[in-house]
Amino acid sequence: MKLGFLTACLPDWELDKIADWAQASGFQALEVSAWPAIDDRPFTAAHIAVEQLSPEQATDLRGRLDERGLVISSLAYYENNLHCDPESRAAVNAHVRACVDAAALLSTPTVGTFVGRDITKSVAQNLREGEVVLPPLVEYAAERGVRLVVENCPMQGWHPDAYPANLAYSPELWDWMIGLGFYLNYDPSHLVGLGIDPVTVLRGHVGKVAHVQAKDIEVLPGAINRYSFFGKTLEREGPWDHTWWRFRMPGLGEVNWSRIIDVLYEGGYDGVVSIEHEDPIWRGADDRILNGLKIAQRTLAPLLTA
Repeated sequence: MKLGFLTACLPDWELDKIADWAQASGFQALEVSAWPAIDDRPFTAAHIAVEQLSPEQATDLRGRLDERGLVISSLAYYENNLHCDPESRAAVNAHVRACVDAAALLSTPTVGTFVGRDITKSVAQNLREGEVVLPPLVEYAAERGVRLVVENCPMQGWHPDAYPANLAYSPELWDWMIGLGFYLNYDPSHLVGLGIDPVTVLRGHVGKVAHVQAKDIEVLPGAINRYSFFGKTLEREGPWDHTWWRFRMPGLGEVNWSRIIDVLYEGGYDGVVSIEHEDPIWRGADDRILNGLKIAQRTLAPLLTA
């Protein structure tokens, strides 16, 4: 396995600057953010313009990363492929295809996205609609030698009542989306926040894990007793302020990383473990973000064997 990180935590940096720091810091991989453009939303970045990427540019980029001993583990575009607005859905679907085209040019094995949800419809209605909308995306990727991987994040911030808005948050739904041809971008932190044992469920699905994101979670003392398992209702200060927990860097939360890595090895996973930096304690100035990545590296690197 190789250790890398998702570049979205450094939205204002050029990709070459990120690669220089990653090389100097001992990382082996980058999960490159590929949103259409930088905007004011958290956790998004545009580090590669996939629509404009030519074969010559892809060859040049691969060469620059090869010189630094880095691989691109995945192109990251986590958006709602079942958006309730038809124009928004079409735009997301189209950009997923553009990411697939770029991944094929870059010899990058996966593109990361979400299933999403039409929040105006029931889960059952979404599943039936997803069975029509999503397979063409999977087929488009497969024809180009790319796998679509879905992160198991609930994305409650997309729902007005903070209910799950990415229908890939439980092993039951993993089986459904795997049946459509998707692979799993496994992130254990979300499972802890849903009361699911991340080690036990990984054992049953490790064969369909094509990418791993490393993020931890810290339960806030007493918060669940006020807000319930479903989180905040009246005291929310924004769409993402709903939880009785907070994300942390690996090693600073509840996830047992030695067991997770052991199960991945036992199951034959030999891909990339990509740090997803959403820790509020280690955000802000660039030096804090970089120190957060180093904290995660100190936890994970000793567990990995290249």
